Amino acid sequence: MDFDFTSDQEQLRDVVRRWVDKDYDIEHRRALVKAGGHAGADASGAWQSLAELGLLGLAVTGEHGGMDMGPVEAMVVMEELGRGLVISPYAGAALMGAGVLRDHAPSELQAAWLPRVAEGTARVIPALQERGARYRLSHVSATAQKGADGAWRVSGVKNLVAIGGDDGVAEAYVVPARVSGAVDAPEGIALFLVERGASGLKAQPYALLDGSRAAELTFDSAPAALIAEQGFAPLEHMVDIGIAALCAEGVGAMESLLALTVDYMNTRKQFNVLISSFQALRHRASDMKMQLELARSMSYYATLKLTAPADERRRALAQAKVQLGQSMRFVAQQAVQLHGGIGVTEEYAAGHFFKRLTVMELSLGDTMHHLGEVSARMQDSAGVFA
Repeated sequence: MDFDFTSDQEQLRDVVRRWVDKDYDIEHRRALVKAGGHAGADASGAWQSLAELGLLGLAVTGEHGGMDMGPVEAMVVMEELGRGLVISPYAGAALMGAGVLRDHAPSELQAAWLPRVAEGTARVIPALQERGARYRLSHVSATAQKGADGAWRVSGVKNLVAIGGDDGVAEAYVVPARVSGAVDAPEGIALFLVERGASGLKAQPYALLDGSRAAELTFDSAPAALIAEQGFAPLEHMVDIGIAALCAEGVGAMESLLALTVDYMNTRKQFNVLISSFQALRHRASDMKMQLELARSMSYYATLKLTAPADERRRALAQAKVQLGQSMRFVAQQAVQLHGGIGVTEEYAAGHFFKRLTVMELSLGDTMHHLGEVSARMQDSAGVFA
């Protein structure tokens, strides 16, 4: 199998990397975190820059003003955003939200939102997590009812919604809600689009550990547009797109953190010698590199499996998230240990990488959850129980 990137993909990587290097040094990130994460004119300007580069239309079809590119291109972009620790809802809006609208929404909903997504004037963010769900996508207690006038209304609570809230920048949310069935049943889940200013929608925003922003959304008979009435399969696919994006972002972040750590080891002296000369510390750096490359291979695997049949895809994405979770935890912890006290300060980049990797490990299913998913989906017995 050929794992080389095409010239177009390399050019895309170069464009994103040059933009990140120009606009996102550690001082810029610290200023954004102090301003409340992805908020304010600065973040909006950065989002518009992404639009001008064409990146927000990556998953949007050409008829709606997008680039109509595939999963590999999305992986390339996410690696570079991860490398620069960019505070951005790019994966949620440009990949997950745009992807589910592109693949499953009625044509009128696509025409109303996808051009706005591509041009940077609308961010459609998934609102998936509920208390007690423990990452189970089938656990949906939010409900939707269809009125006599044919309009849908959604009621329920969603947590950890990226850039959500009245002071956020999400213009709409993709909301799974139950139209029938038991709380944990995959059947009876539909997907809806709820606009930020809808009546009956309230938000409680808060900051996350990594400096980004989220909110708890409460829907009280909020008007909604139907995306897909048979919504569980589209929901799974949307989450898998998000997991693949997280894997790629994690690879980029770990690559930068490893380079930062090696550079520190080559300049920091102890007992009048560079600490990079200590064999035990060199072994730690080597182990970090090994975990990075394991993560990279599984990120590639996850991306290539996004077009596979659902059962195969779901298992592959769970396997990738397990490896990424293990690698991110190991690389982040070792980096802090090798840096010492400076590694956890706000002034130095290593602590910011540590926090971001920690949040990513817990996003869209933590390592233990996906380990259970892999176990449940294993079908081969190697003849032991045949």
